[in-house]
Amino acid sequence: MCYPAQLFSVFFLLSLLILHSNAADYTYEIDCNNLRMGQYICPHPDYDFIDQKTQQPKGCTKENKARVLCLAADGLICTETRNNTFKKDIPCKWTNGYSFETTLLLSIFLGMFGADRFYLGYPALGLLKLSTLGFLFLGQFADVILIATQIVGPADGSHYIMPYYGAGINIVTSNNFTYRVPQYDS
Repeated sequence: MCYPAQLFSVFFLLSLLILHSNAADYTYEIDCNNLRMGQYICPHPDYDFIDQKTQQPKGCTKENKARVLCLAADGLICTETRNNTFKKDIPCKWTNGYSFETTLLLSIFLGMFGADRFYLGYPALGLLKLSTLGFLFLGQFADVILIATQIVGPADGSHYIMPYYGAGINIVTSNNFTYRVPQYDS
C-alpha cells in the first residue's frame, strides 16, 4: 500500500538528479592561443591598459605590438594559466614622445624657421628652412599639409602621440604581392 509513496520518492530523487546535472558547471581546458573571435575579450575589461602619457597600450614595443591580459569566455580554462585569463599581443603604435599637436602648431607658427623639422629630428631640413625662410613660405605651407596628413613623422620611425580615439591615420600600402579581391557589380 506504500506504492504511491515509493513512486513519489523515486520521482523526487530523479528530479533532483536531473536538476543537479543541469546546474553543473561544465568547464573545458583549452589552449587559449587558438581561441576564435567571440570566445574571448581582449583586453580584459577590468584591466587599465592605456598608458596616460603615450595614449597607447602599455608595453608597446618598436615592433608595434603590446602584450595585454585577455579574458576567455565562461567555461573555458586556459592551459597556460589554469584560469580564464591569458596574455595576447595586440597591435599598437609605438611612440617616442613626439606630440602631433605640438608638431602641427610648430609647423603653423614657426615653420618658416624650421622649428617643426628640428623638433621631429630632421636638422638638415630645419637648417635649410631656416636659411631660406621656409623656402619663401612655400615649404612651410607644404610642411603644414604633410604634417597634418601625417605623411611626415618623427625621424626615428615612431608614431605621434595622439589621443587613443583621436584622428590617427592608418596608411595602407601595397606591392606586387598584394592581392586585391575583385568586386563584382550586382
